[in-house]
Amino acid sequence: MPRRRSPSPSSSTAPRNRTPQPVRVRRRTFGDFVKAFLAFVALAVLLVGVPVALAMTAGWPFPETFEPMEWLKQDISVSTFLSILTFVVWLAWAQFTACVLVEMKAALSGVGVPGRVPGAGPSQLLARQLVAALLLVGATAASFAPSLAQLGQTYDDNQRPTVAAAQQTPGLFAQQQEQAAGTAAAVAEQASHTEATPAAKKQGDTKFYRIQPPEGRHHDSLWEIAERHLGDGRRYKEIFELNKDRVQPDGSRLSEASLIRPGWIMEMPGDARGGDLVEMPDDAPEVSPEVRQQISDYARTGDGAQEQGGAQEQGGAQAQGSGDEGSGGGTAHVDLPQQRPAPGTGHADLQRPAPDQVATPAQDSSSFGLPEALLTAPLLAAGLLGALGHRRRQALWQSAFAGIGGRRGMEPPTPAGDALDVQDALLVGADPEGVRLLDRSLRGLAASLAAESRPLPTVYAAWMSNGDLHLQLAQPSGKPLSPWQLGQDQTFWMLARADAETYEDVDTAAPYPGLVSLGTMDDSRLLLNLESVPGIVSLSGREEDRAAVFASVAAELATNGWSDRMTITLVGFGEDLTALAPSRLRHLDGIEALIETMEAETRQRRGALGAAGHDSVLTGRTGPAQHTRWAPHLVLLAAEPSSEDAMTLAELAADASRLGIGYLVGTGSGDLPGAAWEMEITGEGRLLAPLLGLELDAQLLPAAERRAVVELFTDADPEHGPDGPGTTPPFLVDISEQGRPAVYARLVGPYEIIGLETPDGERSALLHEALALLLLHREGVHPRVLSSALWPRGVTDDVREALLDRLRDWLGTDPDGTPRLRTDDAGRLTLAKSVVSDLDVLRSLYHEATQGRGVDSRAVRGRLLTDALVLVRGPLLADRPEGRYRWLTHEIVDAQLPLLVADTGLALAEFHMEKNRAEKAIEALNAALRTAPSDERLWNELLRATHALDDPERLTALASDLMTRSGARGLPPRTEALLDELLPTWRDAVAAAG
Repeated sequence: MPRRRSPSPSSSTAPRNRTPQPVRVRRRTFGDFVKAFLAFVALAVLLVGVPVALAMTAGWPFPETFEPMEWLKQDISVSTFLSILTFVVWLAWAQFTACVLVEMKAALSGVGVPGRVPGAGPSQLLARQLVAALLLVGATAASFAPSLAQLGQTYDDNQRPTVAAAQQTPGLFAQQQEQAAGTAAAVAEQASHTEATPAAKKQGDTKFYRIQPPEGRHHDSLWEIAERHLGDGRRYKEIFELNKDRVQPDGSRLSEASLIRPGWIMEMPGDARGGDLVEMPDDAPEVSPEVRQQISDYARTGDGAQEQGGAQEQGGAQAQGSGDEGSGGGTAHVDLPQQRPAPGTGHADLQRPAPDQVATPAQDSSSFGLPEALLTAPLLAAGLLGALGHRRRQALWQSAFAGIGGRRGMEPPTPAGDALDVQDALLVGADPEGVRLLDRSLRGLAASLAAESRPLPTVYAAWMSNGDLHLQLAQPSGKPLSPWQLGQDQTFWMLARADAETYEDVDTAAPYPGLVSLGTMDDSRLLLNLESVPGIVSLSGREEDRAAVFASVAAELATNGWSDRMTITLVGFGEDLTALAPSRLRHLDGIEALIETMEAETRQRRGALGAAGHDSVLTGRTGPAQHTRWAPHLVLLAAEPSSEDAMTLAELAADASRLGIGYLVGTGSGDLPGAAWEMEITGEGRLLAPLLGLELDAQLLPAAERRAVVELFTDADPEHGPDGPGTTPPFLVDISEQGRPAVYARLVGPYEIIGLETPDGERSALLHEALALLLLHREGVHPRVLSSALWPRGVTDDVREALLDRLRDWLGTDPDGTPRLRTDDAGRLTLAKSVVSDLDVLRSLYHEATQGRGVDSRAVRGRLLTDALVLVRGPLLADRPEGRYRWLTHEIVDAQLPLLVADTGLALAEFHMEKNRAEKAIEALNAALRTAPSDERLWNELLRATHALDDPERLTALASDLMTRSGARGLPPRTEALLDELLPTWRDAVAAAG
């Protein structure tokens, strides 16, 4: 079992239910009580004294009667001004009272950042300071204030729930402390604490803390513990130094500040305070004997004892997946799942192996010139490739139906330069099968849970590892439904590849559309669920490195296959990326516009959830509500916000995970107020999140590759450029008798080859498939693209080169000795002109008939079109074996061929109708319909040709056939209008015949 490198806690500092421990309350100083008394007096005077004084001197602000017309008739006097002034004072008192209530509610409930009272900046700040001063020094106030200890603990042998304290992010709470006490004072206090710790230990004032299991979405972290018990989260380093490399109860050791587990013991600095600390074991009789023994054993490992037990590290690593009696199965926020042995040859991975896993060192170092960033991003590449194919098909159909300024042809532009390299990298790196299984698995899980009336669990991350899919939950959610299984603990649900293949397509909403790939670690790919993060995710690092991460995240979210409708807002970057998915991506000019937009959307979503009776978008997605109402909104803010804007975003993000809103914000300094999860991208492409315990090989989309991707999409846009797609085929053949090819392959219909001997053995299928791919790409095929198409799971250099040698030998040479399989200057494989397919001939015949000799000669045009239509024997590669030719899903030839056949049939029907040969026209249209049965243009021309026969019964029968083919959708509007013109009584006639 591979070593789990980085199980870790989150940086979220929201306290949770704790294992009960004896309460040790810090002694209050005289100054503390004076501050508390003065705060109480100030609040009493302001909240009670002011209204009493106003009521006695000036009276209540509201009149006894409501007579506005009489008030307008009265003269303006001194008493009028006094009344207005009195009302303003009453209004100010009411505003301050509201501020106090808001601050008290936030402190007592422990939920999020306190709400803002409109127009009450100074008043709310004063209220916040008075409430904090009163609560922080009260006898039991530690449990009421954010990031302090707990209230109302009861004692039992096992853990009991407690009142949760406030959900608070480290950066936000640290900023509030700095505003109250000043940065210099905080630093000085930290230094004094650091110096005082050894002295306190010498005095025997040693305290211990036991890491608690997760509760809800919150997990223990050293930052949170330091903030709660030392008053400053930045002092987590002191706790780390006190406990580094000491043997824990489960045999493992603390080696990273982020790697802590439930059940571990932490020795605390001497000035630590709070309700869930334990003194030396002998002073804690209420702790269970087992825990007392653990603490006692741990206390003896301090100081010089840390050097002992080095041989126990291996045992500790093996015990990482195990818990203890108090762990509750909880682990850190984002853990690396335990990995099973790799499946055998009979099971493909859910995640396609990266190309460098199957390449020789020479191939890996060069990558044949293809962008490595896309070669190692299978899910991103699959999404981009699928979206690009959809865009090209859309352009074809719009062109065919004259949706945009007339017909522009059927040939999309052939990429060149960087765009061609990127297209090849997409073809090599894409894993559409992995995307399909991921989508089916998640939707299948959602459908199963909905059928059992169980809510969707909150998922922080998904790991794709060795063919298995692991979902990391925010909290234990019971036993998963079959075929899902529990993973390494209660917070992991796992689905094996073989079980994932049993899922079929289901009509349910995508449950976790906010999942996006961040990178790989230990051969596992991490997808972070941005919409579930309890706050802001910050990304620090150099601007160009951050931009590569932001571009990758935006591109995958915009094109992935496991999401439905969503909104992705880009701020500070990516205006060009909107070309990838205009319906999903939008660009805003600045942070001001973003804040205004998100404030409105946050209010709207809260209201919609309340009106629907849902506690979060997850319950809405599995309920009867339309899933489009709960589509996620993910904000990618590359520009670093100011401190004020960051505070505003933090307030908006405090409840964002419940509303389906996620925030990824860039920062150059690495210190973003309000950040719940902090990540850093290095110049070497490593994505680091110390408090999450992550160190990934980041998934990036660098600037050059980003421009090339955008170029592919803009060139495929039917409205881009003055000329649109070209009308000339990329390869024309000599259609005369002298142009007879040496090798002729029939692809339109059953696959057969004329002019070559059939290869012997099992390699025959591979050679045929390789030749078909080359014939469909006369511009050339990259060797990596060819090998990726034939071996989707990867192949070594020697196997690929052996196949190419066999293919060269099979194809042979031309009479002049030139091999028919060649390599061009760019290293791409091309075929000689003497190797031709029937698709090449079909394109050439249609082009010659409509743009060549057939333009000036009617007889030539009719003969060429007739010859072209004779070539059509069915769909492309009609008899291809199951499981092979999967690369065709990336091609648009399946859309081009029906359009080409339809255009040929239409042109030939027009040729016959010019001489009133309706039967001949009908024969040509029916021949084309066998390959393009859904082309509306063919049916409309067939109706016109049938109408020309002046046979109402035959026209009625054709209309009835069309109605049957259309099914519940009904006839297309243009076809229905045409029938109304040709046969006004067709509805009654069809009804009578049917």
